[in-house]
Amino acid sequence: MMTAAAFLCYITGWMAVDEGLHGLAQKYYTKALELAGASSDYLTYCHVLRGMSVQAADLGHGAPATRLANAAATAAPMTGPLMRAFMAGQQAHSFALSGDRAAALRSIRETEKAMDAAGSGKTQLGGYTLATLAYHTAQVRYSLGDVAGSVDSLESHFQLRAPTDSRVTELRFRSMLAERQLELGHLELACGTWSQVLEKHPGIQSGAVDGFVANISRRLQPYRSSPVARKVYEESLPSVGC
Repeated sequence: MMTAAAFLCYITGWMAVDEGLHGLAQKYYTKALELAGASSDYLTYCHVLRGMSVQAADLGHGAPATRLANAAATAAPMTGPLMRAFMAGQQAHSFALSGDRAAALRSIRETEKAMDAAGSGKTQLGGYTLATLAYHTAQVRYSLGDVAGSVDSLESHFQLRAPTDSRVTELRFRSMLAERQLELGHLELACGTWSQVLEKHPGIQSGAVDGFVANISRRLQPYRSSPVARKVYEESLPSVGC
């Protein structure tokens, strides 16, 4: 029962993160750690630590993200290639955010080798697949200043995604792709990517996605002289009721 309760707290914390309720998420994550530890459920325990690292990384806090990712890897009860990939991918992102280039590149190479050793691309642990590896590679590249490489890796991520993968993460990552395409000066490509986000957004309930969509008009405001940008800009504006 404690194992089930621990995982439920973990999932609730993850949902709170998606809604931007980070303080509440930390409370659920902490309770999940307590319950997992009390029941000697080290698999859930390391999952929670890794989830806390993901939260810190998404907020741009490299040092705590690294500390939590390393703690998760240390607590992992298994040493197979899928577990190594699951942990090393998050470590790579965290190291990159912290500015530790050598450690980030070493960890992403370890992730690649572990996925190769795991064999089938359909095999996964905690949702970690080749598509996730491409996402982590994109985050490492971006954090280390390689915006173009990050765009390439995000495009690879979408080629590797399965049709059943989360639509929330799809729109989050497409939003990131659009922002980075714009950062490179590829206005029309960015607008095309944002159009895909706007098309699917009405069917999604996610605070994180809502935040990305709310930023579209701000990012495109300087480019409204372009007909393509102006169209997407206007589509992104919130509807005003009568």
